[in-house]
Amino acid sequence: MHTVVVGTSGVTASDVLAVARDGARIELSAEAVAALAAAREIVDALAAKPEPVYGVSTGFGALATRHISPELRAQLQRNIVRSHAAGMGPRVEREVVRALMFLRLKTVCSGHTGVRPEVAQTMADVLNAGITPVVHEYGSLGCSGDLAPLSHCALTLMGEGDAEGPDGVVRPAGELLAEHGITPVELREKEGLALLNGTDGMLGMLVMALADLDLLYKSADITAALSLEGLLGTDKVLAPELHAIRPHPGQGASAANMLAVLQGSQLTGHHQDDAPRVQDAYSVRCAPQVAGAGRDTLAHARLVAERELASAVDNPVVLPDGRVESNGNFHGAPVAYVLDFLAIAAADLASIAERRTDRLLDKNRSHGLPPFLADDAGVDSGLMIAQYTQAALVSEMKRLAVPASADSIPSSAMQEDHVSMGWSAARKLRTAVDNLTRVIAVELYAATRAVELREGLAPAPASRAVIEAVRKAGVRGPGPDRFLAPDLAAADAFVRGGQLVAAAESVTGPLQ
Repeated sequence: MHTVVVGTSGVTASDVLAVARDGARIELSAEAVAALAAAREIVDALAAKPEPVYGVSTGFGALATRHISPELRAQLQRNIVRSHAAGMGPRVEREVVRALMFLRLKTVCSGHTGVRPEVAQTMADVLNAGITPVVHEYGSLGCSGDLAPLSHCALTLMGEGDAEGPDGVVRPAGELLAEHGITPVELREKEGLALLNGTDGMLGMLVMALADLDLLYKSADITAALSLEGLLGTDKVLAPELHAIRPHPGQGASAANMLAVLQGSQLTGHHQDDAPRVQDAYSVRCAPQVAGAGRDTLAHARLVAERELASAVDNPVVLPDGRVESNGNFHGAPVAYVLDFLAIAAADLASIAERRTDRLLDKNRSHGLPPFLADDAGVDSGLMIAQYTQAALVSEMKRLAVPASADSIPSSAMQEDHVSMGWSAARKLRTAVDNLTRVIAVELYAATRAVELREGLAPAPASRAVIEAVRKAGVRGPGPDRFLAPDLAAADAFVRGGQLVAAAESVTGPLQ
């Protein structure tokens, strides 16, 4: 099994995906263990002094003015975990919780938190054992970090609360730790606070969304090319010299992908046939501009994620010169903004895909295709309601594109008077990404049927490869009406699992 070694300088996106989705094992580097021990010595020295230090010998948030005596400090750390583990609502997905815990471990290992090495090792042991704390949907305002979700994870480290075992069964965390030979941690000064105070949930969801959207933007270029073929559109608008004079990188990449898929097609360029037209509709002609803008948004979001992955997010932090200083680095604004930006781009990509699907189904705009791509229109409804479903998904995505980060709601007796709502932005982006997959699947379903109905004209070799692969995957082609939901589900799985991109790339080579 792949092993991820956590050091002091952060982790990569591929590390997060390996742990969250693939169950990779975790090891702490010798450098990280040394940094943990050195920072802990600083915290212990401060704890022994009579002067109050925030997070070490004081209360938290609006209660930070109270100096806590040494005999109460262990209780203080336990109490912050227990009281902050106040989430409600449905359980959060296993991959999100694993990413959340792993990214908190990443910051702990930076040597800036003052957590003891044995606490960090317990975090790694829990992840390696496949134990997943029960984390709930609601409880984070994105500042100070993802407090409630992280608290539920810290509660598991203490052997309290509920967690899911590697068998998928939810049980008391203490039982699961005992079965795997893991000793619950007894938190000391600052450790409870250090386990709760980060942007780890929203960052983990951003990293996973970036991976998913990278696949979906390639998929959308492929389905846009198939729709162009189905509509007998022109590929001249994809010429590299046209995109070179508006040098947005994403636009050029999308146009190149579409052109690669369409190479060798007999279906393109029929503008002056029986129904002459000067140019294609925007949803076809501007596909690279819209998808390209989304790709450039992905690039910006990836830069933000890389910076955050290299960050140590905690408050207070232990600095190399021995100072322990308060700060505002836990604020989720940088991550929240790009999460919202991605939801906007995803909604627009879905919107243009739905417009192409609708054009394929409308006999007045499809340039010779049967109404709704039906076998016997009137007796058969064809894909009429598949487009309804796609439209419903797009409509929801437009609602999900409303920025969460534009909102703020004060908390902690006005001490935390401006929050990022980054967790909420991340949660709605996950739904948007899920819906975008389905929208692209419906366009794939319609476009492949349209191409097959263009008898006498050969599609591009890459298009043929896609059609053959999708049919083998259980997505049926033209014919009389049938129970449509299973076909759409199979198309969704085909896109979601990467088979669409793999089929096209079997002819084109790697797409951008």
